[in-house]
Amino acid sequence: MGHSVLLVPVPELEEFVRARTVHHDPDFLSRDPAFTHAHVTVLGPFVPRLDDGVAQRVGRITGSTAPFDFVLERIDTFPTGIIHLVPEPDTGFRSLTARFVAEFPDFPPYAGAFPDVVPHLTLDAVSDTVSEASTRALLGAAVPAHCRAERLDLAWYDAGNCHVVRSWRLGLPDVGSAG
Repeated sequence: MGHSVLLVPVPELEEFVRARTVHHDPDFLSRDPAFTHAHVTVLGPFVPRLDDGVAQRVGRITGSTAPFDFVLERIDTFPTGIIHLVPEPDTGFRSLTARFVAEFPDFPPYAGAFPDVVPHLTLDAVSDTVSEASTRALLGAAVPAHCRAERLDLAWYDAGNCHVVRSWRLGLPDVGSAG
């Protein structure tokens, strides 16, 4: 069963994350050209279905959030074994998440599984052949990545059917409707 996620796309690392998706779970490789595998999650899981009311509420938040810059360079590993990059500064992501949690309290980040939600871009998972050092080596010149958060996507994740449901530009009023 699929679910939706609000995320900030990070096209600068799409090639790397797409390759790791092919390696680990090709069922989640999207054919949607708007879908960005490399991202920082803002809130997920999110609504099971987007309607105009939810779209307008999301649009109010994104419209009043200015685009922001961040750098991805520092690699870390969660206790779960997920190797990730930490956006610095992370305040833009933390602020977006806090605003969405306040607006949509029925959708806590990661279904409430973690007490402190750490903004991150997932790269890989620790295994017998994968470590932070091997991941850093594979990344090569892709990091540091100097990035700008300019849009928020509502993406649908389901094996064989990952796609963008809707996008909003940060700092611009929302004039669209749910699709």
